[in-house]
Amino acid sequence: MNKSSLALAVALGVLAQQASAGGFIEDSKASLTLRNFYINQDNREGTASPSKQEEWGQGFLFNYASGFTEGTVGVGVDALGLLGVKLDSGKGRHYNPTSSNYGGTVFPTDNDGRAKDDFGSLGLTGKVRISKTEGRIGTLLPKLPVVTYNDGRLLPQTFEGGQITSNEIAGLTLVGGQLEHAKGRNSSDARGLSIAGANNARSGQFVNTFYFAGGDYKVSDNLLAQYYYGNLEDFYQQHFVGLTHNWALPVGALKSDLRYFYSDSDGKNASVAGRGEGFVSSGNWAANDPNKGEVDNRTWSAFFTYTLGGHAASLGYQQVSGDSAFPFLNQGDGATAYLITDRQIGKFLSAGERTWVAEYGYDFAKLGVPGLKATTTYLKGSNIETQGSDQGEWERDFRLDYVLQDGPLKGLGLSWRNTVLRSDAARDQDENRLILSYTLTLL
Repeated sequence: MNKSSLALAVALGVLAQQASAGGFIEDSKASLTLRNFYINQDNREGTASPSKQEEWGQGFLFNYASGFTEGTVGVGVDALGLLGVKLDSGKGRHYNPTSSNYGGTVFPTDNDGRAKDDFGSLGLTGKVRISKTEGRIGTLLPKLPVVTYNDGRLLPQTFEGGQITSNEIAGLTLVGGQLEHAKGRNSSDARGLSIAGANNARSGQFVNTFYFAGGDYKVSDNLLAQYYYGNLEDFYQQHFVGLTHNWALPVGALKSDLRYFYSDSDGKNASVAGRGEGFVSSGNWAANDPNKGEVDNRTWSAFFTYTLGGHAASLGYQQVSGDSAFPFLNQGDGATAYLITDRQIGKFLSAGERTWVAEYGYDFAKLGVPGLKATTTYLKGSNIETQGSDQGEWERDFRLDYVLQDGPLKGLGLSWRNTVLRSDAARDQDENRLILSYTLTLL
């Protein structure tokens, strides 16, 4: 046995002793989520092909989280196993030319342009804990204002990098880290990071450095203040400030959600030469504008929700200012922006766009049907800046969810999500999603 193998064996032996003596095994948790996902996209009008996209698959999501070893410094490991299996698709309904280098609506694309029969990945995360501070490196599922993973298909999007979270001060959570790669929701391969305007898989620009830092401060039991910073190297720097307030009224309750983003260019995106290399953002500029493609964006929003019994009524407004669209991590294969307007199809984040949001939800538990919820949302966007005239768009979403409350299949979730999008700036779509999900607790 060589020295490196001996050292590895000794290290594993020490960890095994710690694991057996501490909470590494005792505090471990494992689950398997089964997700059956069907999607039908009917592209009503527009130049984009095809006229219809339709796929159906079965997903398996295995989650394992160990406990921490005993001692001042505790260590552990997490694992995320993902597998998607095709149940139905076709070349005409999958529709993704192999030249695009991206997957289709749900599945990756094979060499013949058809959906692959299956795809998957295994993500490992090492973790260490000291007092109330935890460090993680490996596969991450961040849910922060400046970076949020997407889980809108059969399997979730994942990121690779490192993150530190500290709760040493009561009421204050501090977060910081770096991301290097992202694995799309329809892919087994990790790729670099980019934004809309530069994320063409064949000729776009991708980088491997995204820094983020910030914190949540609980000012009182009802008021949360947030500040976060994100920096995608050679693309943009972004500052976020948010306030969330819950107010118990004599009748019902009111929740207020205020958000403000300030985004500016960084590195190559800040220079004409760099933008000439493809480090550009989508947006609205004159053809001969020397600043064409440069990140320049301010986005603010206010969203208010009034709840009474099983009713929840919401009204919101969002305004996008500056020459560029709102920038966020977007590799071109499905991404999420932390905006009140990021919905089932549209995101309503174009340069100059102004959007009103109205939403109503009802929890049928108040009528004796626990587990049944319905939500309908309407968004109306206007003032999308284009060369020639302002454009508009609207989206109507309806969602019906039911979770079985008892019986042998307790916890089985069923969801129907229907959306209609009509836009001057993008193709019109009608979309339906049917999702069945069930989680088995293994440990």
